[in-house]
Amino acid sequence: MVSVFHLFLLPCLAPVLHVTGELYHLNTSPQPLALEIGTNFTATCTIVNTSVVTVDDLFWNLTKTTVPKEQYTKVNSSALNVTIPIREDTPHLLFCLCKKDSLHVRLNEAKFIHGILLKNGYPPDKPENLSCIAVQDKSVISPTITCEWETRGRQTKDIPTSHTLFINDSEQTYNISAATNKAQVTFNIFPNFMLLEIWVEAHNTLGKVESEHLVNYANSFVKTNPPSDVKAISEKIFSSSLLINWTRPISNRYIKLMYQIRFCPRGSNDWIEVPLEDTAKDIHSFRLQNLQPDMDYISQVRCKYNKEHEGHWSDWSTNATQRTPEALPSGEPDLWRIITDDGTNERQVQFVCKDPQAANGKITSFNIGIQDQRGKSSKWIGEWESIAVNGSDGDRRGTRVLKTISLPEKKSVIVHVIAVNSVGKSPKALMKIPAKRDEHGSVQELRVWPHEEKLVVEWKPLNSTNLTEYVVEWTTGEQMDWQRESALTTHTTIKGSLEPFVCYNVSVYPIHNGRVGKAARVEAFLEEGVPAQAPEATLQGDPGRNKATLVWNKIPDPIRRGFVTHYTLFYGNGAEVRALSLPANTTSYTLTSLSANTKYDVWIQVSTIKGSKDGSKSYFTTLKYAPGEIEGIVVGVSLGLMFVFLLTMLLCIYKRDMIKENFWPQIPNPGESTIGSWSPDYSLKAETPKENCLSGISVLDMDLCDAKCVFEEDKASLALKKDKYLSEEHSSGIGGSSCMSSPRQSVSDSDEGGDMADTTASTVQYSSVVASSGYKGQTPGSQAQQTVFSRSESTQPLLDSEENPDVVQEGSRTFQRSSRQPCFPHGAGREDAEDSQLEMELQDVVEPLVFCPLEEDAEQTAADGLPAAWLAAALASSYMPQGGYRPQ
Repeated sequence: MVSVFHLFLLPCLAPVLHVTGELYHLNTSPQPLALEIGTNFTATCTIVNTSVVTVDDLFWNLTKTTVPKEQYTKVNSSALNVTIPIREDTPHLLFCLCKKDSLHVRLNEAKFIHGILLKNGYPPDKPENLSCIAVQDKSVISPTITCEWETRGRQTKDIPTSHTLFINDSEQTYNISAATNKAQVTFNIFPNFMLLEIWVEAHNTLGKVESEHLVNYANSFVKTNPPSDVKAISEKIFSSSLLINWTRPISNRYIKLMYQIRFCPRGSNDWIEVPLEDTAKDIHSFRLQNLQPDMDYISQVRCKYNKEHEGHWSDWSTNATQRTPEALPSGEPDLWRIITDDGTNERQVQFVCKDPQAANGKITSFNIGIQDQRGKSSKWIGEWESIAVNGSDGDRRGTRVLKTISLPEKKSVIVHVIAVNSVGKSPKALMKIPAKRDEHGSVQELRVWPHEEKLVVEWKPLNSTNLTEYVVEWTTGEQMDWQRESALTTHTTIKGSLEPFVCYNVSVYPIHNGRVGKAARVEAFLEEGVPAQAPEATLQGDPGRNKATLVWNKIPDPIRRGFVTHYTLFYGNGAEVRALSLPANTTSYTLTSLSANTKYDVWIQVSTIKGSKDGSKSYFTTLKYAPGEIEGIVVGVSLGLMFVFLLTMLLCIYKRDMIKENFWPQIPNPGESTIGSWSPDYSLKAETPKENCLSGISVLDMDLCDAKCVFEEDKASLALKKDKYLSEEHSSGIGGSSCMSSPRQSVSDSDEGGDMADTTASTVQYSSVVASSGYKGQTPGSQAQQTVFSRSESTQPLLDSEENPDVVQEGSRTFQRSSRQPCFPHGAGREDAEDSQLEMELQDVVEPLVFCPLEEDAEQTAADGLPAAWLAAALASSYMPQGGYRPQ
C-alpha cells in the first residue's frame, strides 16, 4: 500500500494553491513559492490511500524547527492545516511529517514526508521623481536622453526587482531594461520640438508597477552649457552700478533660452539673485544697480529653456569681478573717546574713530575740530586740524587715533570729526565730553555671559527722554573696540572677534544727545581654562618664632585664563603638609602656631572652574627665639643684678660698721701713743739745746694742733713699710724727709706702701718731737727754744704701749722712723697755707745744719730692742753739724 501526502498552501488574502503528487523525496517537490514578507500563509497536509496513520500522527517543521501545535488547524480526519507568519528570517523549507510509531512508517519513512520551498521578498515599489536630460554637445544637442528615478522599496536577493525605461515619440516606443535607477535611450538625432512620453516600470515575481508618465516636448529636457565671456563693466558716473555682458552658449534655432544673474561682495558667500522676471528674456547684457560704491563685486550668469517651469538650468558661468566707483561718504565717522583719569585735576582724553560704514571710497584724511563749551556758548579751541590717513594706519578693526588732549575735570568740550575721501567729505560726527561732575548716571544690572562662542551683554534700560543710543565697549590689554546699539536695546551680542581664555572688560555707556554718560563695567571670558601660571608666595619681613606672613601678587590677565575661585596655601615641615583655602581676593596671609627653629616649605595653588595650577615652592625658617625675647631676658637679668647691687649697697650702708671692722680693722694712731714716756732722760719741758751737742739742728716750734694734723694726714694717706723704706727713701726720724723731698712723704715710703697691719712681726719705728711753745714769736736775737727729738724702734704694737697709763703724758706726741741716710728736719704737716708761712719763718731762724750718718750698729741695736732712752741719746749725739739749710 502506497501512502501519499497532498500539501495545500493557503496564503493569507490569496487563492488556495492545491498541489498533488506522490512525493517520496524532497527533490521531487513542486516549484518554489514566492511569499511577501509581512504576511501569513496557510498550508494543508492531506493523507491519501492509507489507514496506517491519522491526522493526529502529523506535525510540521520549518527546516529543522518544529512548528508549535498552537498554529495547527485540524480540517478532518485526513487533513491538517498550519499558519506561518512570513518574515525575512523565516526558514525556506516547510515539511509535513508523520510520527514513527508503527513499523510500517519506519520502513517506508520516505513515503510519509512531503515539503515545499519558500522564497520571501517584497513586491516592487512605484518609481518616483523621474527626470530626463539631454546635454549640449559642442554647438548642438546630444541625441542621447538619460533618465533617472528613485526606488524607495526594499528588495531581497530571493525576489529581485527589475526596471524598464519606456520612451514613446508617437512613432515608436523604446524600452531599456535597467538593473539600477538609471537608463539611456539614444536617438538617431535629437528630436527637437517633438512631443515625448517617458515612464519607468518596476516588476518582480510578486507584481509590477509603473511611474508617473512624463509628457513634454523634447526641448524641455535639454541642459545647455553656461553663458561664456561674462564681463562686469564699471562706469565712473554710476558709482552704484555695474554692467554685465555675456555670450549665448547655443544658437536660437536649436533652443530659445532665458537667463538668471547673481552677485555678491568679494569675500562673502551670501549671493544676491536678480529677480527672474527681469532676466527671463533672450538677452545678452544686464545692469546691476543699488550697489555699494568702492566695493568689489563678483557676478555669475546661467541659462535654460525659456519656459519658466520646464527645462534644466545650466551651470553657473565663471566669476566676473569688478569694483564700483567711489562716491561721497554717506555716513558719519564712528567717533569714540578713551579717558584716562589719574586722580589729578587733569584728564587725558584720546579721540579715536573708525571709517564710516558707508565710506563709499578710501578715506584719505580726517578733519577734527574742538569747541570749548561754556554754558550755552562755545568757542573753538584752535583751528580745524586735518589728520592724514596712511595705508598702515589703524589696527585690524580699522580703529585710528586722531588726537589726545588734556582736559580739566570742570571743563567740557564738543568734538567734531569729518571723514574725507577722493570724492568729498562725509557728514559730521559730534561728541560732547562733559565736565566730570555733569556726567549722566550709568546703566544698572549689567551682566555678561558666553553663549555659542559669543559674549551676550544685558542691562537694565535707563528712563531718560533724551537717551539716543548705547555704546558697548570691550577692552583687553592695549586692544579696544566698540559697537553702537539702539536706545531701545536692552541686550546684544558682541560682534567683534573674541578669543578664548582672554579676560575682556566690557563697558556700557549711555549716550544722551551726543553726551557720554558714566560707564558700567564687568569682566568676562568667552571661554575659561586652567591658569597658565600660579603666583609665588614670598615672605614679608622676617619670620617670627611661631608665625610668618606670606604675600603674593595677583595673576596677570594674560595668564589667568579664567576667574579665580580661590587660592590654596600649602605649607609643611617635611613630616606634615597642611592646606588652607583662601578667598580669591586674598593676597597675604599670616601663618600662626608654627614650630620654633623649623624650616617650612610653602607654595600657592590657584584655581578656576576649569582646574588648578601649583606655584613654585619657597621656604623659610622660624626663629629659635621670638623678637625681643632675648632683650627681655637681658633686661630681666640686668634688673635682677641691679636689684641685687642696690640691695647690697643698702646692706653695706646699714652694716658699714661691721664691714669696716671685718675688712678694714682700726690701726692705732701713733700720734696718740705714749711712747714719749719711754725717754726718762728728757723732760717734757723744753730745754735749751746745747750747741756742742746738737750743733746744726734747727728747732721747729709747732704746737699741739700742728703736730696732730701732720700725724692725722700721714696716717690716712700713707702706709709704713719697713723693707721699702730701708731700700728707697731713708727719711729722717723727725718726720722730715731727705733733701728736696715732699713734706707729705714724712710718714710713709711711697703711695705704693703696704698696710702696716700686714704682719705683727715687722718692726715699727717711732719718732717724737717735743717742742715748747713760743716758736712763732721767736726773733733772731732771742734764745732758741729747745726741741727734744727722740727715736725708738720696737716690735711691739702701739696698743701694747698704750696699756701702761703711767707713761702717758698730756700734750706730748711721739713718732719714730728709722733712717739710714742723713736727714734734716722740716716743718710738721700743716695746711698748705700755713706751710708756706712756716717755710718763710724757718729760713730766718734755722741755722745751718751739719748731718752725720747714723751708724748701722745703732740701728741694729735699736732693732734688737734697746731702750728708747738709749736710742734717743745715740741719735742726739750722732748728728753732725752741717753748714747750711735747704729750703723745702
